[in-house]
Amino acid sequence: MSGEYSAEDFWRFDIRVGAVLAAERVQGSQKLIKMVVDLGSESRTIVTGIADEHDPTELVGKKMLFVANLIPKKIFGIESRGMLLLAEDDKKRTYLVVVDDVVPVGAKFY
Repeated sequence: MSGEYSAEDFWRFDIRVGAVLAAERVQGSQKLIKMVVDLGSESRTIVTGIADEHDPTELVGKKMLFVANLIPKKIFGIESRGMLLLAEDDKKRTYLVVVDDVVPVGAKFY
């Protein structure tokens, strides 16, 4: 682990439960997936770089955690309006962090 931060730094991030409504590979990219995510109050397009380990079809219907208050960024010409949170082991393999179905879409993560 690197660096230490205050709790105030953590609270700056708006982390929400989102449900993946649609997901597809980004044409011309080996790693990118374009998702449409329901964050409760709105649906957003979010691009994530996990296509080398995860098939887009396995994402659809899952509830996961997303950072909702990042500055939008264009990735491969697609405006991404958030970030999917994942777990990663020491070998750089990523794991989806799926939220239980009883947790409502849009719920804030603390």
